[in-house]
Amino acid sequence: MRWKLFRRRLSISAPRVIVTRHLPWPLRWAVIAVVFGFSAAIGLWAFEFGKDIAGLERGAKDELNRLRVEVQQLREERDKSQSIANTAESLLKAERATQDRLASQLKEMQTDYLALKADLGIFERMFPPTGTGGLAVRALNAEPRGPGQLRFQMMVTQSGKSIREFSGRYELTLGGTLDGRPWSLPMPGGTKPLQLKQYARVEGLLEFPTEAVVKTVQVKVMDDTGGVRVTQTVRL
Repeated sequence: MRWKLFRRRLSISAPRVIVTRHLPWPLRWAVIAVVFGFSAAIGLWAFEFGKDIAGLERGAKDELNRLRVEVQQLREERDKSQSIANTAESLLKAERATQDRLASQLKEMQTDYLALKADLGIFERMFPPTGTGGLAVRALNAEPRGPGQLRFQMMVTQSGKSIREFSGRYELTLGGTLDGRPWSLPMPGGTKPLQLKQYARVEGLLEFPTEAVVKTVQVKVMDDTGGVRVTQTVRL
């Protein structure tokens, strides 16, 4: 009987034996934490050691600072360029506006020139020239402006194939009556200088005694030698 029991224990049908450790759970968790921490430390050391070997950390901070400075400089240059571009655009707009204004003024001046040229043609047809040698007095006009004042206007022209600049003087003389007697008054201050090549517009204000009655205005144009070239008289 004993032999059978002994042989059963040695055979496959013998009962299993479970061996258990009698460690408390807190101690087990502490051991596991230590193992994991040690593994993480080894992994971090291996990672840092690998970066040192590859040279990834050499001058990385300096390079980062340099890149930051370059980025800041590029931003400042961009802002400066944008400001210059905005200023240039404003100047370009102002220049275009000035050119448009000048073009408009030039167009108006051309229109005024054509109108004056047409008016001159009308005056030439309305008032025949008086004078010789191409020199003429046209459109002599005189109007009272108040007691003892008379405003005059005239246009002196010069025509011909080869026109030279005329340099001379002109004189106006008022004629009429004063206290019932014939009266005349030369231009105060004497003759006035006159220069022209094609035409010259002359105007001014004459003063005379308020008791006088002005009936005629006479103009004389003289050359530099004193010779009379043109004479014209208008009645008021």
